[in-house]
Amino acid sequence: MDRTTEITPVLLCGGSGTRLWPLSRKSYPKQFVPMLGEDSLFQQSARRVSGAGFGAPLVVTNSDFRFTVTQQLAAAGIDPGPVLIEPEARNTAPALLAAALLVAADDPDRLILATPSDHYITDDAGFRETVARGVEAAQAGRLVTFGITPDRPETGYGYLELGDAVPGQAPPPLRRFVEKPDLARAGEMLAAGGYLWNAGIFLYTAGALIAAFETHAPELLAQVRPAVDGAEADLGFLRLAPEPWARAEDISIDFAIMEKAGNLSVVAYDGDWSDLGGWDAVWHHSAPDADGVATGGAAHAIDCRDTLLRSEAEGLELVGLGLEHVVAVAMPDAVLVADKRRLQDVKSVVATLRAAGVAQADTFPKDHRPWGHFETLALADRFQVKRIVVNPGAALSLQSHVHRAEHWIVVAGTAKVTIDDEVKLVTENESVFIPLGARHRLENPGKFDMVLIEVQTGSYLGEDDITRYEDVYARGQGARG
Repeated sequence: MDRTTEITPVLLCGGSGTRLWPLSRKSYPKQFVPMLGEDSLFQQSARRVSGAGFGAPLVVTNSDFRFTVTQQLAAAGIDPGPVLIEPEARNTAPALLAAALLVAADDPDRLILATPSDHYITDDAGFRETVARGVEAAQAGRLVTFGITPDRPETGYGYLELGDAVPGQAPPPLRRFVEKPDLARAGEMLAAGGYLWNAGIFLYTAGALIAAFETHAPELLAQVRPAVDGAEADLGFLRLAPEPWARAEDISIDFAIMEKAGNLSVVAYDGDWSDLGGWDAVWHHSAPDADGVATGGAAHAIDCRDTLLRSEAEGLELVGLGLEHVVAVAMPDAVLVADKRRLQDVKSVVATLRAAGVAQADTFPKDHRPWGHFETLALADRFQVKRIVVNPGAALSLQSHVHRAEHWIVVAGTAKVTIDDEVKLVTENESVFIPLGARHRLENPGKFDMVLIEVQTGSYLGEDDITRYEDVYARGQGARG
């Protein structure tokens, strides 16, 4: 692909990934986690659609993840294009339409590759070659969908049935979408050939997708267009207008457009692929040995069969003895032990924990912020201990607390500390006291991470005990930092 066929990748970056609990949670879902390899799935996805033939990625996400998106792209060495902020989740159809409207404002003939950001693909070059096979059809106004050549009778995916080849037209048309089958039907389709797993990846021009909405979902276009027209810039992000967006239907692109459109073509990808929809998929792609055993981190399997063991906590040794058909995932604050044949029920486990008010259902002890992160080390009546890491050059907001005082002990780097009218540097092994009610700010003026231990004391230690006076990240009251 040359400059004349440069593609704008649209990375969809929402979702909660509850089927991969406890490693994936609402506050930090699977796309941001190094699930397989050192990079997160989001970083892997962004790298896959970067370089020759691709423009800067357009990311669609929500407000909670906006800084995580930009931080992870920067760590991957990728300059982002627009980052669209959804005021609330509205599924893939409104998200992709909003992206197409934004791109079409500059060039309606611009090619867009729409892809989830949480898929696992090992052959990036092969994937890009597959995308290139759909360019000509997309430039001709067709909606190109990509399917995965199946290697087993899979019941967890929808399928694409290929139509008969049309002379002079490549790739072949799509005959129909097939909902997730039972095992017997999946086996029949695998044996028959002519079926692909539905990857949920599409290539089209911005104008072609908008035209499809004009034909098949004009009411959705009527709500999304004013949300894009009324979008406002915010610290380098673009926030969609909330009122029209709230009226948009919550619907997938498959149901809204693809199952109705008559101009679909299908390109097959033959490489290794997974949407990592559950722990069984992670086990499958974790190179299990001859006994079907896969491990990660400080995990040890002794006389085990068909088992996945992962320790995601530093210093925590996970040992399995004589296990069969088991998945065990150990985190610092939660452990999942499940029958491998019941992994489809993990999502319901999260719902049960959430109904019981268990914080681990949705959040981690480590809380990611635009300036770095913090994690709770100890929490009891009237005191809390945290480890705080501030990125180089980053600063927390100027703030005060009504119910607590704080002690800061710097253990790595140098902190620039503001307390009311006093500003001073606090170096390693030094400490400082923040009285209750004092206006204070914490900054890292150095080139390396600054780490400190914070001890909070007081009658109330909730994260909403904060009055913010200045904040470079333009956050409202009640957010930490």
